[in-house]
Amino acid sequence: MASKKLYKVTFFNAGKVYELYARNVASGALWGFTEVSDLVFDVNEGVVIDPTEERLRDEFAHTRTLHLPMQSIVRIEEVDRRGQLAIRDAATGEKVIMPFPMPAKPGR
Repeated sequence: MASKKLYKVTFFNAGKVYELYARNVASGALWGFTEVSDLVFDVNEGVVIDPTEERLRDEFAHTRTLHLPMQSIVRIEEVDRRGQLAIRDAATGEKVIMPFPMPAKPGR
């Protein structure tokens, strides 16, 4: 059985560079847009190891298809396996670290 294709999609969004994985990438029905669907997230239950992955999963939880403007796409790669998802600062390329939520101090 042939394995399903997997794509790493890197694109600009709100001043940051997002790196997501998807099963389907196609030219959009809307001129100038690329359709990205069947987003792939880690489905492990339990302790959250990567807060960035959790944030992206929450942000795109109900998304069936992303319609990305062509000018926002940095690159699309067909890959053999899924890597770590990332949100990077567009200017520096450094990962934007998503801290774990901390309980509020008493009295505030």
